[in-house]
Amino acid sequence: MVTDSSLLRLTWTIVEETPNFELLSLTDTGLIKVLLQQIASKILLSGEDVYALYGYIGSKTTLIRDLAESRLTF
Repeated sequence: MVTDSSLLRLTWTIVEETPNFELLSLTDTGLIKVLLQQIASKILLSGEDVYALYGYIGSKTTLIRDLAESRLTF
């Protein structure tokens, strides 16, 4: 599990900055990979960070898509 609060904040900032159509159109694996790539472009991730984030983002894909869909209505 990801425990570093700054890494969690960055993850959700990246989710908010990613276009809704991209979040909604990708497969779960594609979504995780895109978000990991965007995070890795901002900070250096260790292998442990990548592993933990992969699991964390994977467990939140439904929430991420729900947030993207809710932003479409505004």
